[in-house]
Amino acid sequence: MEEDCRVLSIQSHVVRGYVGNRAATFPLQVLGFEIDAVNSVQFSNHTGYAHWKGQVLNSDELQELYEGLKLNNVNKYDYVLTVCDPVLGDKWDGEGSMYVPEDLLPVYKEKVVPVADIITPNQFEAELLSGRKIHSQEEALAVMDMLHSMGPDTVVITSSDLPSPRGSDYLIVLGSQRRRSPDGSTVMERIRMDIRKVDAVFVGTGDLFAAMLLAWTHKHPSNLKVACEKTVSAMHHVLQRTIKCAKAQAGEGVRPSPMHLELRMVQSKRDIEEPEIVVQAAVL
Repeated sequence: MEEDCRVLSIQSHVVRGYVGNRAATFPLQVLGFEIDAVNSVQFSNHTGYAHWKGQVLNSDELQELYEGLKLNNVNKYDYVLTVCDPVLGDKWDGEGSMYVPEDLLPVYKEKVVPVADIITPNQFEAELLSGRKIHSQEEALAVMDMLHSMGPDTVVITSSDLPSPRGSDYLIVLGSQRRRSPDGSTVMERIRMDIRKVDAVFVGTGDLFAAMLLAWTHKHPSNLKVACEKTVSAMHHVLQRTIKCAKAQAGEGVRPSPMHLELRMVQSKRDIEEPEIVVQAAVL
């Protein structure tokens, strides 16, 4: 148990489902971390549904919450987990589009990324942050080096459209970690994972991935391979259980709805705590 390890999680919150803080808090608590959750958004449900209601906190309201923690001297944290992982955009059918206004990109590049220890961009986000396109594994590694030079010691490109030797049914995840050895030299660890695609649209998987990667890199600070294998394998178990339950609820021949595809987190507690490794990472 990580009884003395405290995390401040600043993310969205939904009443129903596992997105944002709900997707991050449960796995971190299961893995032994103390969590203080600040809800930047409070919605009835995630925005994958047809309708949602709720509130969005502005910067002054967020600051007020933090000031309350500070006044009581309970604002000492080992980690801060935010939605800036970074959430910038993604590719759909080969075309990239941004989730946020383009004028926020310099803010991410100049203020957010330099103070981060770990970032988990997708390929499109990595290209935006570096200003370079990725067409090969070598180019992806070069982009990760650029991202390291901006500040973060751990960079994981969570999905890419690079071709996998296993075929078009697989996505490629690439990871890079920069560590300092006792003699002061820099050690680099690079890994690659080929992950089978899932024919479903989930919401909250990025939040879950970031939370579990934080936990497992804390527990395995000098072994990115193991940290990524545990993170991705746990994700696999959660998603497979979610799909199985969703199909059963939707009925034969009916495509599951967003309600059916809410992540089965509580049911996956044991897989989150002690994931059976079903996706291996190759050290590059």
